Amino acid sequence: MLGSLIILLFFIIGTLVGYYDILPFDLQNYDADKYTLYLLMFLVGISIGSNKQSLSIIKKINWKMVIIPLITIVGTFLGVTVSALFISGISIYDIWAIGAGHGYYSLSSIYISSIRGEALGAIALLSNIIRELFTLVFTPVLVRYFGKIAPISSGGATSMDTTLPIISKYSGSDYALISVFHGTVLTVLVPIIVTFFANLNS
Repeated sequence: MLGSLIILLFFIIGTLVGYYDILPFDLQNYDADKYTLYLLMFLVGISIGSNKQSLSIIKKINWKMVIIPLITIVGTFLGVTVSALFISGISIYDIWAIGAGHGYYSLSSIYISSIRGEALGAIALLSNIIRELFTLVFTPVLVRYFGKIAPISSGGATSMDTTLPIISKYSGSDYALISVFHGTVLTVLVPIIVTFFANLNS
């Protein structure tokens, strides 16, 4: 949770710096978001590629593990579609793009900012941070009332890293492998799904 709060703090600081023109130059003129995205994608590739457990995880995959990320994606889109009924001023494609972040706030918010603008990117950042924080706080409740898979789906892409310890603690170590696989699949799919929906309304 501390990591998420630090990210949120930096976002607030960045917003204030931009609003009050504290920097002597305009980052928008230098395509800073685009190059940051390139760097972030490079680092994500290194993170996944250097995971020594990747091959062992792939060897242990069965059809039940493959279904869980699919269920998470379908459930997320059903949820954000219902929420769209109570939101005005944002198109359904933008709402789907925000939901497609699946908790991966850093990557999805940069993609959405570069395609749809900073305002929507900020909404995506906050929305996906809230998803992660919700999982960190309410995992015990999710396990108790909805089963041991529930916090894995709730965590989305974060189930492979930041929310993995709390998931493993309350769902059990047997579900750690499922959680890592689930988060890895969503991490790979987030850029594809987010950009697809974001571009539909651009």
